[in-house]
Amino acid sequence: MPLKWGIFFTDMKFCILVFCLLSSTVLSKAQQDTVLPIDEQGKLIYYELVHTDQVSKDSLKNRAVRFLNKKDTGLKLKSVLGDTATEASGKFVISKTLLVMSHPSGEVLYQFHVEYKEGKYRFWMTNFLFIPYQRDRYGNFVAASSVGMPLENMPGKLNASQWKEYQVQATASAKQMAQKFKLAMENQVQPTTVPAATKIVKKSW
Repeated sequence: MPLKWGIFFTDMKFCILVFCLLSSTVLSKAQQDTVLPIDEQGKLIYYELVHTDQVSKDSLKNRAVRFLNKKDTGLKLKSVLGDTATEASGKFVISKTLLVMSHPSGEVLYQFHVEYKEGKYRFWMTNFLFIPYQRDRYGNFVAASSVGMPLENMPGKLNASQWKEYQVQATASAKQMAQKFKLAMENQVQPTTVPAATKIVKKSW
């Protein structure tokens, strides 16, 4: 009887170990799926090409400029390149949650680009830079540095899990921004997302 129980507990330990390994693999894969793809320059990027056959190029440009000028989007219009393209800069705030408490732990700066042609437009977000926050003398959370770290660069092993969380939150924020932008542009067809393995930002589109 003692021998059988010993075998039983040994088998249970083995099953638990296998379960933990499988769970860890599934979780790791899920995290990878929730992080933005890498472009041919090694940078995280969000890219979409949208067809709008019933909307002219000028209308697309005007709608985009109007959206990028809104104060509640977190975007700041930088330049309007004729009637073909517009550039803006943006910021996402990254929060850290402890139990039921949440506080900002940093911000992610990024560049927003949009280009127009008759019946279609494309936009992408890239150059994501993370800047950590610290408390000032008044207890407010402020940027600890004026220089950001590229979000695609992984730090040391001690900060790997936290950095992955920053990437996941930035990805979720980028997707939310994309939905708001497309709603403002009033696209009526399904957008085409370019796979990460291809050359994402091409001259010919």
